[in-house]
Amino acid sequence: MILNAVKILLPAAVAFFVGIGITPALTHFLYKYKFWKKKAGKKTFDGEETPIFNSLHAGREVGIPKMGGLVILASVAITTFLLWAIGSIWPQSVFPKLDFLSRDQTWLPLFTLIAGGLIGLIDDFLEVKGSGDYIAGGLSLRKRLILVAAIALGAAAWFYLKLDVAAIGVPFLGDVNIGLFFIPFFILTVIGIYSGGVIDGIDGLAGGIFATIFGAYSIIAFAQEQINLAAFSAVVAGGILAFLWFNIPPARFYMSETGTMGLTIALAIVAFMTDSVGEGHGVLALPIIAAPLVLTTASDIIQVTAKKIFGKKVFVIAPLHHHFEAKGWPSYKVVMRYWVLGIIFAVLGVVFALIG
Repeated sequence: MILNAVKILLPAAVAFFVGIGITPALTHFLYKYKFWKKKAGKKTFDGEETPIFNSLHAGREVGIPKMGGLVILASVAITTFLLWAIGSIWPQSVFPKLDFLSRDQTWLPLFTLIAGGLIGLIDDFLEVKGSGDYIAGGLSLRKRLILVAAIALGAAAWFYLKLDVAAIGVPFLGDVNIGLFFIPFFILTVIGIYSGGVIDGIDGLAGGIFATIFGAYSIIAFAQEQINLAAFSAVVAGGILAFLWFNIPPARFYMSETGTMGLTIALAIVAFMTDSVGEGHGVLALPIIAAPLVLTTASDIIQVTAKKIFGKKVFVIAPLHHHFEAKGWPSYKVVMRYWVLGIIFAVLGVVFALIG
């Protein structure tokens, strides 16, 4: 028990310090080559202007680099392969016991984290080096969704064909087999969680929420004795905390798609790994643990639907966190209250995932 706890906690701390260590060089590079939007403000996905958002954030968008998610990606990758390499070089030492890279638990979430992050990096690069327009400067929403769906399809096939998984864990009922429908369900879940990436937008908000979510899944995986997966989730949380250290107001950089795309896809993979594979209910617990992401996405859907059908807005501005800003809440109050609610929902989700 103690050794397993060390295997989870120590790599998380290593990831944090690796992230802290690489950030000065990264920020020097990002500022030197001006990896920020050249034009303040943005438009909605359907091309409409966003005057309220622009009045709240336009001054902060120019001069602060995007691609801060590289801190997370790099710290996770470096920590993972560093511990693997040290363990391979000194197999008789204690280091092999800290190696959490394994085919059955961590290859897939690590791959999706890096793959999603690289796609997000391309999107961010096109945006900052493009016209500066939110859509024209980067990949379109349609292209991003297609790429996310492609990664999800590959992961779903891995679960269905390689791991022989075709069921969803339901409390008190056990595994409910859904057969071939597992694949489209998997893809829709990944896309749904990816849509929660719109929570990025206020300094410190996304970092705190994602760190809490991955921390919760680390606890779930630990309880299921999936120690390598628990260590991976903890390492991701450690990398996010390193990013958060520099993203607390005033932010040195923004997470942007480089971080949110990889994190949301990897999160969905971890949720399925802690479901029937781990004899738990990680997927049905996901809407609870990731409630801030779900509520943020829902606010966007409600806003668009209300405007299309009734011609009126439900919120001053969507997503929900910007609504509170527009109502006069200071950004730090929005962030801190989201963090508090994120922790509470994470606790409830962990309990839900482990019952039955």
